[in-house]
Amino acid sequence: MERAYVKNTLKLLVSVSDADEALSAFKGGADIIDIKNPKEGALGANFPWVIAKVRNILGDKAQISATIGDMPNLPGTASLAALGVVYSGANYVKVGLFGTNSFDDALYMMKNVVRSVKDHDPRVKVIASGYADYAEFKGLNPLLLPSIAYKAESDGVLIDVKNKGVSNLFDFLDSSQLQAFVDESHKLDLTVALAGGLGKEDVIQIQELGADIIGVRRAVCEKIDDYFGRVQENFVSDFVREIRLLQKIIKANH
Repeated sequence: MERAYVKNTLKLLVSVSDADEALSAFKGGADIIDIKNPKEGALGANFPWVIAKVRNILGDKAQISATIGDMPNLPGTASLAALGVVYSGANYVKVGLFGTNSFDDALYMMKNVVRSVKDHDPRVKVIASGYADYAEFKGLNPLLLPSIAYKAESDGVLIDVKNKGVSNLFDFLDSSQLQAFVDESHKLDLTVALAGGLGKEDVIQIQELGADIIGVRRAVCEKIDDYFGRVQENFVSDFVREIRLLQKIIKANH
């Protein structure tokens, strides 16, 4: 399944918590509308009716992803949750491998989630998701994700940050580790998403690593004092312009 990989056009995934934020992200030009519930964690699950409402509003004009949560090591529960996400209208199902701290447990979880999703609709993409700050809670090393995802027949991998605070992805994994992660994933034909406290200043580095998707939320939310509020259309459009400008520069230099 190995192939020579050409760096893709970087896509912007914006995490939203409800239909109004989803519409703002869509109007701002986000490539993927990612529905989650930040109150339940970095990859917190939202409600099926929220996902369905976003799908009904945006129709087939948008790619929608949704997470099933920061999952404990309960493959049956995860499989049922994943199927609920599919029924609600998502194109991507993100599985937060929070409670699986070994390769074998994570593989078993992903195999069952993939089966649950693909038996119903093989077009829906399943994304194995881990955390750059895994050492803080004795979790799964996210650098194991490419092998796990490939063996489970998943479609892609995501590294996020569980406890964001003032930290971001690069505080936990350096460029060489992330480059190896991206390269291995692409050799296995997996889509790669990177997230975790990222901003416009990180676009160049994410692009250079060759990731397919950059995931953000705080960077496109209004900030009131030290509190991050809701997703803003103009902040999303600014982020999109930053990505497109960088891609024009890269194209001109090649």
